Amino acid sequence: MDYWCRHMTGGQAGTAYDVVIVGMGPAGATAAAALSRGGLTVLGFDKDTHPRYKVCGGGLSARIGRLLDPDFQSVVEHTVNGVQFVYRGQDPLLIQSSEPIAYMVMRDRFDHHLLQQAAQAGTEVRTGEGVAAVRQESDWVEVITEQGRYRAKIVIGADGANSMVARHLFADRFLYRAPALESEVFIGNDRAYPGPSAILVDVGAARQGYGWIFPKQGRLSVGIGEFRGKSTRLRATFDRFVGGEPGLAGRAVPRPVGHPIPAFSEGMKREDEKTMSQFVSGRALLVGDAAHLVDPLFGEGIYYAVRSGQLAAQAILANVRDHRVSMAAYEAALNRDIVPDFRVTARMARVIYAFPRLSFKLLRRYQDVVQSYYEVLQGHTSAEQFLADAKKRLKASVNDLLLEALHLR
Repeated sequence: MDYWCRHMTGGQAGTAYDVVIVGMGPAGATAAAALSRGGLTVLGFDKDTHPRYKVCGGGLSARIGRLLDPDFQSVVEHTVNGVQFVYRGQDPLLIQSSEPIAYMVMRDRFDHHLLQQAAQAGTEVRTGEGVAAVRQESDWVEVITEQGRYRAKIVIGADGANSMVARHLFADRFLYRAPALESEVFIGNDRAYPGPSAILVDVGAARQGYGWIFPKQGRLSVGIGEFRGKSTRLRATFDRFVGGEPGLAGRAVPRPVGHPIPAFSEGMKREDEKTMSQFVSGRALLVGDAAHLVDPLFGEGIYYAVRSGQLAAQAILANVRDHRVSMAAYEAALNRDIVPDFRVTARMARVIYAFPRLSFKLLRRYQDVVQSYYEVLQGHTSAEQFLADAKKRLKASVNDLLLEALHLR
């Protein structure tokens, strides 16, 4: 690190950094804190001032407790032990777990908590300073804002679904972004719906997607997302979902905010059929939403933002003197720890969203399979292992049904 800083020039007041991070949400702040603790000089930019309000479901799968210090619990609004599934607002089915499966947070408090940890670790944080451009040469990366120019050995793009870093440094990159609408309904001291320890998932509310209601303190996060294909009338779908949910009857639902969900999808290929990297390019790497590290089944992104930020920091710290090794190590870590599960949940999503009514019936019949999936959210198993076990369970059930039918004859 010292060698790099002594021999680089440029940036504001001649300052150069080991790493510049664009975007200081969960992914960027997590990476910044780990890199700073590891002794690197880190500069983090965010176009917004913090704490900043953000309409978001704010769901953290319980396995996040394995990644974060326990003090993150100070910003948890609700602990979730179950999911109430419905089909187009009807036939509620509550499937619970004896352990937490998720935590609900408000993004202004949660993100600010992580940002403070990065600053305390030594990251130079510049909020309210948006990045206008980024370019890279063989020996450095330059980040340009309205206030100045900054150079670094590596740049991390943590700037969300519409990542500027991805647009500038990942040529011809195109990945699907699922459309979503979300609002927050204020309920004051009224009882949370569907309950203080449960969330609601409506598997028939959207075409190729689902609707959700997540309880917070004094409010409900209400949203609709379509995870496959093109959406044509998402606002009408949202209004239909809101109007059909008994727990929202008589409540004023503010106008929803639209935002893209950068669900994971496989990368495109060049003409020579070599796969383009979705995650690294030269001295740049992407984390969190910028890297499209969002579960394609339920759209969970915060856990993967934190995890990818940690993996990026680990790869950089282990290979400080060679950025090429760092980049390769980061991509390998993603392909080992995250991508395999996404490939499984993408397969599940294709079936569930293509046949929502049948899927809902199967949920009711095979509640133990759903509870097994909760173990993925709790960090006890992987999606790959869950799918293998679920196939065995369903196959045995089909065999039992056939034997029963033969016996009845």
